[in-house]
Amino acid sequence: MKIKVPKSISYFLTVLFLISSYSCKKNQEKEAQAQSKEIEKVDPFFKLSLAQWSLHRTFNEQGVNPFKFAEIAKENGFEGLEYVNQIYTDEIKKLGFDAVIDSLKVVSENAEMQNVLIMVDGEGDLADPDEEARNLAVENHKKWVDAAQELGCHSIRVNTFGTNDPELWIPAVVDGLKKLSDYASTKNINILCENHGWLSSDVPVLIEAVKQVDMENCGTLPDFGNWCIQRENGERWGQCIEEYPNKYEGIETMLTKAKAVSAKSYDFDENGNETTLDYPRIVKLIKDSGYKGYIGVEYEGDRLPEKEGIKATRNLLLKSAKSLQ
Repeated sequence: MKIKVPKSISYFLTVLFLISSYSCKKNQEKEAQAQSKEIEKVDPFFKLSLAQWSLHRTFNEQGVNPFKFAEIAKENGFEGLEYVNQIYTDEIKKLGFDAVIDSLKVVSENAEMQNVLIMVDGEGDLADPDEEARNLAVENHKKWVDAAQELGCHSIRVNTFGTNDPELWIPAVVDGLKKLSDYASTKNINILCENHGWLSSDVPVLIEAVKQVDMENCGTLPDFGNWCIQRENGERWGQCIEEYPNKYEGIETMLTKAKAVSAKSYDFDENGNETTLDYPRIVKLIKDSGYKGYIGVEYEGDRLPEKEGIKATRNLLLKSAKSLQ
């Protein structure tokens, strides 16, 4: 038997439901704001920098001026800047290399932001088995070493793809890294190897190469992600067919030579946790290693808008640090 509800009561119940839903939503917002304020109070053992790749769509696809990077990073609660050289390709063509570096220095100083490092791509491969190509890569990187010094950065990140044959790769990369590190040492700049694919993501092989270079200014930049050793058809990017088996062990080993750290993230669950990476476990590894420098937020996901992904990554780092206090 159906019970008829008078229109007045039905209307009242509908309004009550809407008020209740609105009130519940407001309470959730207040709770989220309270949690955010609680996170803001955390005094972590590290400083926060923003990796410019987190905003690559903002600059490359949406057409936002890349000279606004310092301003955007400051607005989102960061102290340091990690540049990506390829984002400034068009500006360098229009204005010239020196003018771009000078401009970045001015805008970062005006924003009172610390320049941390430059991620260098497209300047050749320091692990190329061909010595002539390798030497050209060394020469191409020197201007970025100079730029890092001018900006007040401590490092540049380089690529070391070369070959997937360790017997060929180790002597080649050691030679390339030594030559560039020799030059960089005169500028007080570090040369950093990231786990960025191929043998650079095979941590024991990478660490052996860095040990053979045996220079104080040649170190590592452990990335929370980037664990693909081999991709389909031998490509540098694309479908991964083999990953390094233990990323947490890999991060711990890379931290022994680390001069920077990259907090990669892809997506988050309803509790704000990264869906593929155990952030509290990684942050504990970093703290236990004695590292106290900058951790760069590098959001690389597709679901969340870039600024939301950046904020989620930053909050998770701080929450993870708080859990260790």
